[in-house]
Amino acid sequence: MGSFTPFLSKSRFIKGMQCHKALWFQTHRPDLKIETPPDIQAIFDTGHEIGNLAQQLYPGGVEIPFDGVPLYEQIEQTRKLIESGTDTIYEAAFSHDNIFCKADILQRTANGWKLGEVKSATRAKDVYINDAAVQYHVITGCGLTISSIGLVLIDTSYVKNGQIEPHKLFKWVDVTDEVLLRQESIKIEAESQRAMLCGPEPAIDIGPHCSKPYECDYVHHCWKHIPTPSVFDFVDLGKPDPFKLYQQGIIRMEDVPPTSLKWRQQLQLDGVLYKNEIVDKNAVQDFLDELWYPLAYLDFETTYMTPIPLFEGTCPYQQIPFQFSLHWQNEPEGELFHFEFLAPADVDPRESFLKALLGVMPENACVLAWNSAFESKIMEWLGSSFPKHRETLNSIIVNMIDLMSPYRSKNIYHWQFNGSYSLKAVLPALVPELTYNSLAINNGSMASEAWLNMRNSDDNEEKERLRQGLLEYCHLDTLAMVKILERMKVMTLP
Repeated sequence: MGSFTPFLSKSRFIKGMQCHKALWFQTHRPDLKIETPPDIQAIFDTGHEIGNLAQQLYPGGVEIPFDGVPLYEQIEQTRKLIESGTDTIYEAAFSHDNIFCKADILQRTANGWKLGEVKSATRAKDVYINDAAVQYHVITGCGLTISSIGLVLIDTSYVKNGQIEPHKLFKWVDVTDEVLLRQESIKIEAESQRAMLCGPEPAIDIGPHCSKPYECDYVHHCWKHIPTPSVFDFVDLGKPDPFKLYQQGIIRMEDVPPTSLKWRQQLQLDGVLYKNEIVDKNAVQDFLDELWYPLAYLDFETTYMTPIPLFEGTCPYQQIPFQFSLHWQNEPEGELFHFEFLAPADVDPRESFLKALLGVMPENACVLAWNSAFESKIMEWLGSSFPKHRETLNSIIVNMIDLMSPYRSKNIYHWQFNGSYSLKAVLPALVPELTYNSLAINNGSMASEAWLNMRNSDDNEEKERLRQGLLEYCHLDTLAMVKILERMKVMTLP
């Protein structure tokens, strides 16, 4: 590496604390990094929005720009603001010990500076304290006195009433003592990272650190020697610790000693080895006997990962229903009807969602859902928000049956499930002519992101494309249940 002088930023330092090899790749092999997935990028974007909102907790401050501004200029602007007596600075920039960091909120007090690190999380995770500890090391190294340091987190007890109230949405969690206790280890880690970056690629094997506290950008590279299926593909309750097996040299699923597995994982392994298909006809028939007509198939789509409440009376991270699909039959082998609802993205969808649902749901219908606890939870919350409809919603909840239950209990198991009982695993195995793979939107988080993007878009063509994608996805969720139930009826035939 010759005369290479390692430079660290706070984010690079945190990456190095998780895995030196990841930091080495980021420095010397940037070509290995894959593009950030849209769902992860959406979380990053939300973090920026949260940071801007948190600035209102300490109004009147000056923000140090960073887009297109060289680091040395950001640092110089920060220095001038401090020397001129500015009391509050947002995104203040510092460099010490060849480590660069930006402080979300820096406020002058009588005893020194108050340092706030803003996160869109609800609790003080260990990695956030490390984040703050790095900042303390850098900023105090630049000569400032930090009197207190805290995490500015989301308070889930907040309920939106009018305009967002930052002093209620956020909570301050003091981490000063924990930060001070970590200072010596931060200095040692900095020296270790710099020495590592001046050497060859670290010989670090895969481990739990590949996904904790964050999913690594280089998993695709470091895990390329892992076959499919492997010990890392076991799922469900009772699955073995895959890294213990890996450390014993056991990587392929078929090489796991059968006596070491619980019955669910043994079933999964047998599926890999023997392509097993298992149907407990009596259990399946008992399930079918519980059903009655009208028979409805219901699926909801809701918002996900929204720390800032969107609508009146809602809380941070509350899942807001904006779409449903309903198939139903009034009698066995009768005509299949369908109704779909997708709320406009520019209004609170709850009341129109509820009105549409209650207006179309057949009276006293047996309601099937996949993982019905989710739809039940949403309807319970809607009942709390709209008390006049609570009794009707409760009657629907009472009539709900979980179509997933025979698959969760393994009364029906197909080797292509790969141990899973999700709809995305069951459908292609039992009804191969239906698939999610061709859909532009093919999972719940993508659906949530699409609807939220519709709220923020001024492009009518883009909004229509997202709308059609949402309708296709939710429609397939309920049609999939129709077809799976048909397949289950065939399973019980002699």
